[in-house]
Amino acid sequence: MRFIDEVRIHVQSGRGGDGCASFRREKFVPLGGPDGGDGGRGGDVVLEATTRRNTLLELRGKAHWHARSGGPGMTRQKTGRSADEVLIEVPIGTRIFDEESGEILADLTEEGQRYVAARGGRGGEGNVAFKSSTNRTPTEFTPGEEGTERWLRLELLLMADAGLVGFPNAGKSTLISRISAARPRVADYPFTTLVPNLGVVDLGVDGSFVVADVPGLIEGAAEGAGLGHRFLRHVQRTRLLLHLVSLGPHEHELATVEGASEVDLEDGGERALARYLAIRAELLAFDPEFASRPELVVLTKADLASPEDRDLARQALARQVGEDRVLVLSAVTGTGVKELVRRVQLELGAMLPA
Repeated sequence: MRFIDEVRIHVQSGRGGDGCASFRREKFVPLGGPDGGDGGRGGDVVLEATTRRNTLLELRGKAHWHARSGGPGMTRQKTGRSADEVLIEVPIGTRIFDEESGEILADLTEEGQRYVAARGGRGGEGNVAFKSSTNRTPTEFTPGEEGTERWLRLELLLMADAGLVGFPNAGKSTLISRISAARPRVADYPFTTLVPNLGVVDLGVDGSFVVADVPGLIEGAAEGAGLGHRFLRHVQRTRLLLHLVSLGPHEHELATVEGASEVDLEDGGERALARYLAIRAELLAFDPEFASRPELVVLTKADLASPEDRDLARQALARQVGEDRVLVLSAVTGTGVKELVRRVQLELGAMLPA
């Protein structure tokens, strides 16, 4: 299934039914009074969050959603039929924007949460409503209200506990395939992952947590370079960032340490620090709130580095983020993977309210 995380749709609610102007005409009922009923209500257009959807793909093929109008009022004070609502199911984590103003109208983050995107018009009043002591035979009635219409922009933000970020080929896809049932494409070239992937890490009786693998970032991503900032929003909801820094060679990578004129790429510590700072800068350029987001730095592909380079990289990053915030692993050999899972579990548990 294709991963679609942004669509535009047009919604239009139904018009209310007109009120009815009529009079009683039964046999043996002299001077029959007004008996026109009210019109029915027009149908609403409603968006509802559900776990049955994990992409906005279905909305890509249907951009227009229109509800029916309410039925007109009838004789004998019968109210017209109200139109059914039109229900649009969207994945949990969908944000709804007004296309014209850019205003966020709703953020559907829970199963069953609903938002009425276009409310149906009210039905008009029949002539019974205008009867009075001075107006015994009213002929007035009111038409139904018009429905509303608007263009909406829907954005999907993945709902995950931890988000994997880093340069292309940092080992994100390999790691998520190792710790969960997710099976993203894994290959030895940059930008293998083109769409975000979700994986559930099952801890048995200790519960589980959800990890999001975000496509690789490069310098300038916040301004649209590489895959751009399209997928950066998918880490906005994550409670914990796992910043993966590869210890392997990256010939295509041109990361530089902010504030330094050049970096000694032969120094394993400086090379790892450059990779970390470059991606960190992109996250903060996209959303300054990432500065306060809890983070673990994970040195990956430890099997491809010498013990000396591993130590240099760990020391350089420990000086930057703290000794207890740096882990080393190899997703291929499994070294350090269980320790990372346990650490993530502890970090997430500590964030829960007491």
